[in-house]
Amino acid sequence: MKFKKICSAILTFSLTASLLAVPASFSTASVTTQATEISFESSSLQKTFEKAAKEFGVSESVLLAVAYNQTRWEQHEGQSEAGGYGIMNLVDLPADLSARGKHDDGLIEAEASSISSLNAAAKLLDADPETLKKDSEQNIRGGAALLAEYARQTTGELPSDPADWYGAVVKFSGTDQEAIAKDFADQVYATIQQGAERKNHDGQRVALNGQEITPNKNTASSIPLRNTKYTNTDCPNGLDCTFIPAAYKQFSSSAGNYGNYDIANRPEDDLDIRYIIIHDIEGSAQSAISHFQNQSYVSAHYVIDSATGKITQMVRPEDVPWHAGNWYFNMHSIGLEHEGFAAEGADWYSEQMYRSTAKLVKYLSERFGIPLDRQHIIGHDEIPGLTAAKHRGMHWDPGAYWDWGHFFDLLGASINPSDGDKDSDIVTIRPNYNTNQPDFTYRGIEQELESSSLIHLYREPSFDAPLVRDPVLHSGGNSTRNINDWGNKAAIGQSFYKAGQEGDWTAIYYGGQKAWFYNPNNTNSVPGSGTLITPKEGLDSIPVYGAAYPDDAAYDEAGIAEWARGKAQVLYQMPAGQIYTATAPIQSDYYHAKYYNDPATNKVVKGNDEYYQIFYNHRLGFVKKSDVEVVK
Repeated sequence: MKFKKICSAILTFSLTASLLAVPASFSTASVTTQATEISFESSSLQKTFEKAAKEFGVSESVLLAVAYNQTRWEQHEGQSEAGGYGIMNLVDLPADLSARGKHDDGLIEAEASSISSLNAAAKLLDADPETLKKDSEQNIRGGAALLAEYARQTTGELPSDPADWYGAVVKFSGTDQEAIAKDFADQVYATIQQGAERKNHDGQRVALNGQEITPNKNTASSIPLRNTKYTNTDCPNGLDCTFIPAAYKQFSSSAGNYGNYDIANRPEDDLDIRYIIIHDIEGSAQSAISHFQNQSYVSAHYVIDSATGKITQMVRPEDVPWHAGNWYFNMHSIGLEHEGFAAEGADWYSEQMYRSTAKLVKYLSERFGIPLDRQHIIGHDEIPGLTAAKHRGMHWDPGAYWDWGHFFDLLGASINPSDGDKDSDIVTIRPNYNTNQPDFTYRGIEQELESSSLIHLYREPSFDAPLVRDPVLHSGGNSTRNINDWGNKAAIGQSFYKAGQEGDWTAIYYGGQKAWFYNPNNTNSVPGSGTLITPKEGLDSIPVYGAAYPDDAAYDEAGIAEWARGKAQVLYQMPAGQIYTATAPIQSDYYHAKYYNDPATNKVVKGNDEYYQIFYNHRLGFVKKSDVEVVK
């Protein structure tokens, strides 16, 4: 079953009805209607919430609603980009250099942040923080203990009235920004008013019956919150957009140990903005905002709220935040973080979110000349790593449940740039999102079928054949149907060369092999367009890189030291005879930015090599123009 976002103040739940989520807005006025109670045998997870609430004297409805708004009652073991763990999304902010995407991360001795609701909860329980990360029961107990502590701090007691836990919920948000913290608390109380019910990915069904409760907002009056009002947001008219800056400061005496982004002057100084990257936070909006304001070595230009579509801008487009895990893409992109978790995307990617993001993307596209196509409007899951090790560990958001077709409809752009040229040798992946429901596993559990933008790719034209295997992701053994196993999946809008057809099956060149997908009457594809390239005659194979970085001669001429140069390892070898779809050639470049608040040392290095950008597999790659020839 799938969540639907609704704005009505009256909700009626039944076990046979579609699941409903929190409303887009919340009124402080008393509610005069009440949700029908939900009745079913309690799951072990439901009973865990009951026990924890009783143990720590916490309102059970508050505990359930906080967890629901943080994770939709899903267990997450260290997958949150914003440092959250478990069902309560208890935050730990270790210094994480991966989002920088710079090869010199080893030169920085990162210091762990002191902000950690995970450690605070573990201390209250006298437990190991690692246990709270992995054990859902202890995680919920930790969340309950924190709420109880916050209630004592805001009211001096453990309130018997759920309305008086408002201040505790504000503190649980983890941010000192008044608008963000209170918005989170308002959404929690909206959930309490309306109720919620769902079955999580572990098969645990949890319910919260709706209650007529008006929060006592005076309980938050003693919390020192910042009511910062920043203007001149880089947003189009008509969007609810606020500017709250990410941290830009030095973290130690080392000039290279700073964060969480780099100063630049894009697109001036010959550094173009070429991509818009769609992320999900793997957490809540307020956790990302707090994360980007602390010593996290990560940030993004914008954060988009799920329930309302509200936008928080955190970095100016001219500057370079650390969000992609690949410095080349950081240099040339704008990053958009969306509230939610990739594995439960259908529960988080609301219509409000899609529409706000589409308006923002159209605005940015027009302002910076970014093409509205799937070679430039991309997901984090389509960005390669700079080394084989980092390539294996790259993020896979926004994942299977981001509706690329609907999103491009909202952009007013075609997912099919060839406009239906039936004679094209290029295949653009285009299943019907609503009816395309591939089978996935997640954390070893078979998932319920849901609408998806991804299709499976097989080694032979048969469902009985194994899925294709990515040699970097799976150096030994077979690939899997795991939702995060990106090496055997193609997404809506990705374009490949058609390598064969057998009955209802179409073959494409994908990752150095011939990959097959089920395509009866071309129901899962449309004809595509673009430049076709292949290795030059006489070459057995050519290298595929994760960046279009300059040659050594260009660095020498610019006076860039060896340690400070951008370098990309060879990720794959493209075999002779295979053909891939490419964008126009691009000149190699590198943005040298190594020191805090020292723009005089920042410079753009232009290389002598040119590269073609291709979809080599699920992720983008680059091949040197000198290694290929264009297929007529």
